[in-house]
Amino acid sequence: MAISAAQVKELRERTGSGMMECKKALVEANGDMDAAAEALRKAGMAKADKKAGRVAAEGLVVIEISDDNNTAAMVEVNCETDFVAKKEDFQEFATAIARRVLADDPADIDTLLGMPLHDGDATSIEEARKALIATIGENITVRRFTRVESKGQLASYRHGVRIGVLVDVEGGNAGLGKDLAMHIAAHDPRPVCVSEDQVPEEMLAAEREIFTAQARESGKPDNIIEKMIEGRIRKFLGEITLLGQSFVKDPDQSVGKLLESAGASVTGFQRMELGEGIEKKAENFADEVMAQVKGG
Repeated sequence: MAISAAQVKELRERTGSGMMECKKALVEANGDMDAAAEALRKAGMAKADKKAGRVAAEGLVVIEISDDNNTAAMVEVNCETDFVAKKEDFQEFATAIARRVLADDPADIDTLLGMPLHDGDATSIEEARKALIATIGENITVRRFTRVESKGQLASYRHGVRIGVLVDVEGGNAGLGKDLAMHIAAHDPRPVCVSEDQVPEEMLAAEREIFTAQARESGKPDNIIEKMIEGRIRKFLGEITLLGQSFVKDPDQSVGKLLESAGASVTGFQRMELGEGIEKKAENFADEVMAQVKGG
């Protein structure tokens, strides 16, 4: 059966699959558009399943904020290469997910994946993800998301596509919120929480154990060792709490002092960095090419 260019174009627009894949599917389906689309959908899911084990540590961190600036969503969507992260269809997919999180406040990733990618469209995010894998040829994962409803003023900052920050500030002004969001994005070490009373007890206990072992090696009396330990704990808390850190735009004052002078406080913040915690495969491209040559 002869397949027209118009049929191929229609199926391609409908499924997002490649031109040759669409033509082949139409030929095998004897021109039946629905049957061809279903075949491509199943093929895409099969491809997605095969790619599921591949490391996806590139991608985008996307932020979407409500019109009233009271609610924000931030998501991390991963792919295998930064080349794919720059593609328009991948960026549109990630942005649509952030908008869905903003609108519907899903309980977890599984719930999110079952939601429609776009309003009025039956295609779920998971179905759209697998279809995009079939089109792009890389593993794609929706890794995590957060949604913030502000108690004060919501500020955000995105550094390129790799770091996103949301911070909820009571008092001050928009400029202060932006500065704080940039500080949270830039400071090394990154802040773990707002204040000392929010530091996880297990983290503090682990650091105290390390400092104690180091101090005992000095051979000094116990009362001196205890002072050494407490001094290191204070330094540690200053480094990992937002209020204790030196403000990046003015290292002579702490963030706590900056907020105090502005009559403001931070209710909470969220920071997301692309690929953090993902174990990336170390690539040796010379060895990879040599292996292909030998294989050929």
